[in-house]
This record gives sequence, C-alpha cells and structure tokens, in this order.
Amino acid sequence: MTAMTEPQTPQTPQSLYEVIGGESRVREMVDRFYDLMELESEFALLRAAHPPTLDNARERLFMFLSGWMGGPDLYIEAHGHPRLRMRHMPFAIGTRERDQWLRAMAWAMEDVGIDEALRVRLMESFYQTADWMRNKPD
Repeated sequence: MTAMTEPQTPQTPQSLYEVIGGESRVREMVDRFYDLMELESEFALLRAAHPPTLDNARERLFMFLSGWMGGPDLYIEAHGHPRLRMRHMPFAIGTRERDQWLRAMAWAMEDVGIDEALRVRLMESFYQTADWMRNKPD
C-alpha cells in the first residue's frame, strides 16, 4: 500500500513587509533610525532638518515603509498619496543630507539584525529614492 501525498500548491510569495518581520520589525528599524539621528553627531545635519520632537516623523516613516514594503497602506489611509518629493521640498536636501539619511538607515538595519542580503536590496532602493529627493545644489 502506498501513502497518498497531499497535492502541492504553489506558495504565495511573501511581501517584503513579511520577509523583514512585519509591523514590529519595521517599527524597530524606524525607531533605531531616529534614535541614531538623535544620538550620533555624524547625523547632525539630518537632525537639524527635523522639529525638536521626532514623534511625528517616526510615525510617518513607519506608516510609509509599512505600505512601501507591501504591508498595510497606513500612510495612504491617513494622509493620501505620499508625494515624497513635494512633501520634502520645504527642506534643503543635498548630497550630504542624502548620505546622512542613507548611513543612518544602513546602521539602523544592521543594529536590528536585518539580513545582509535584504539590507543590500533595501539600500539600493533607498539610494534611488534619496538621490531623487535632492533639491539643492552641492
């Protein structure tokens, strides 16, 4: 007698949000990013572009990354289309600001234990967006 096997169904690909660890992991990464911005002097230029309290920025980045990574579209539900470039126009963003943002995010991802291959993948996307956000000459 042979054992019957269950038919195999193709697995649904996981979203980046699921791969990274969902809500708690995205929030942990965002919190570490803003903690580094406040703690490390190398991010002083980036920190100076933010208001005295970072609570709103933390929440907005978390909400944005949630949807961007394939999780709940929290930012769009609360604020509409992100319009990243338009929303950042009031802030002078040059190469130094871009590079500080990228360095803080890379450090945050490493600190919270994001897999290296995933960090590389994310940093490629973050670089493209951060570079596109530049709005002042160097």
